[in-house]
Amino acid sequence: MRWGVVTFPGSNDDAQTAFVLEGLLGEKVARLWHKDTTLGALDAVVLPGGFSYGDYLRCGAMARFSPIMSAVEGFAADGGLVIGVCNGFQILCEAGLLPGALVRNRDLRFLCQRTHVRVEDTDTAFTNRCRRGEVLDIPIKHGEGCYVADAATLDALETGRQIVLRYCDAEGRVTAGSNPNGSLGSIAGVRNARGNVFGMMPHPEYAAEWLVGGEDGRKIFLSMVASGGVSSDAVVSATRSKVVSGP
Repeated sequence: MRWGVVTFPGSNDDAQTAFVLEGLLGEKVARLWHKDTTLGALDAVVLPGGFSYGDYLRCGAMARFSPIMSAVEGFAADGGLVIGVCNGFQILCEAGLLPGALVRNRDLRFLCQRTHVRVEDTDTAFTNRCRRGEVLDIPIKHGEGCYVADAATLDALETGRQIVLRYCDAEGRVTAGSNPNGSLGSIAGVRNARGNVFGMMPHPEYAAEWLVGGEDGRKIFLSMVASGGVSSDAVVSATRSKVVSGP
């Protein structure tokens, strides 16, 4: 696949993300700058973690207006796969590409620790290499990772199977103690209704090497590779169309 990794002023996980994709997984990576206005021919775009524009105003609020975001929004509208990690998740919410928002952690402290997340759905372009209910060990590092949304939005996310990851303990139990930042519903990652845009607070790029903390994060990227750059919903739609219309 052809990946684009965006760098904003203040991004600090872009290099690690590119290393995992290119150096460990053998993927093709294009490094994109926040002032770029086009993406080129890509199959997936990554908005990495960090502190874009110093997290002024709100996390992701200024990055949402970067020139490249118009191209990212168009790419997503055309069905391209987009993943936002940590600050990238915040940017996607600010841009309206994902519902909800990320606010200050429950205890108003920056968190940098390993955490567990439970895979809620595997019929996605981002978790198809996982098992439903599988517990992944992936680190977090954020000060504004508490996911919030109104009751109607939370209900819609549940009904639409858009909640992809939840914080849990090592045995997969979702408890108050296993929720590090106070996210409503213990939500750690959500996708859009179409299934091609995904945001998660944990950092899969820092859980991609066995010698430095495990490889659970690889499953997120490998799932996207397995999808061929197409969301699961798009694959289902194309299959149904072929069955109806014939070869």
